[in-house]
Amino acid sequence: MVSHSELRKLFYSADAVCFDVDSTVIREEGIDELAKICGVEDAVSEMELVSRLQERNVQVFLISGGFRSIVEHVASKLNIPATNVFANRLKFYFHGEYAGFDETQPTAESGGKGKVIKLLKEKFHFKKIIMIGDGATDMEACPPADAFIGFGGNVIRQQVKDNAKWYITDFVELLGELEE
Repeated sequence: MVSHSELRKLFYSADAVCFDVDSTVIREEGIDELAKICGVEDAVSEMELVSRLQERNVQVFLISGGFRSIVEHVASKLNIPATNVFANRLKFYFHGEYAGFDETQPTAESGGKGKVIKLLKEKFHFKKIIMIGDGATDMEACPPADAFIGFGGNVIRQQVKDNAKWYITDFVELLGELEE
């Protein structure tokens, strides 16, 4: 078991930080955002945190059970390369009709976020990966993530609040940790 102070040290010294997207980086669930055409302009503290992590040479990834087309839009707003996005791909027939989603994506499966983190560790040899998110699937990604930080700034999920060793409601708290 990692103590709260050890978790803070892990965050400070992380090689990579993975964020959930729906209700974490963006305020709403992706399906709602799809209807609104992906508005993310109000994600100021999220942008600042991502920028600060990148300045420290920390790799930032977005891992979502949502739709890649939305998540890539969010990533571009946050200056995260599309190669650092893991989400479900929508499939369409040639005439434009919806054909489902790509079931070969790891995020399409149960435990998919953990599978992505395991893949990142194998591919990039990261020693410390932190997962940040609002939901049970984010929390379940630890392990293989080295630590989990629960986020309740948009939606409070009681299970996450009760079980996360570190639970925040504003990314400003994490920005403060990087300044110490």
